[in-house]
Amino acid sequence: MIVELRQSVSHVLLARMESTDPPTPGQWFLHDHVSYLVLQRRHRYKLHSGCYELSSIVLHVKAQKQPADANFVGHGWVIGDSDCRFNALSPLLRCAVLPDGPCDRCIHREAR
Repeated sequence: MIVELRQSVSHVLLARMESTDPPTPGQWFLHDHVSYLVLQRRHRYKLHSGCYELSSIVLHVKAQKQPADANFVGHGWVIGDSDCRFNALSPLLRCAVLPDGPCDRCIHREAR
């Protein structure tokens, strides 16, 4: 299946590739030695013999290195300490108190 990589803000085409299992939003992946975070995934369909079929997938990505404290927790990737009450449980934002981290030196750290 054809997968297009596009910048999230400008929608500029970065690459076009073949993939059997394209990443979903909130996942990091490597392409040509560059790390990307998938922000949005769109499907494109075409009409073939009276039925719609998936023709390609467009991934809106942001070039971003995967943080060292990113962990896969149940539903997806989480940055920082997922047991902290203030953690956003998101791959985009660590927490409301100290978004840039690190979690181990935060004075507001509380158990969930």
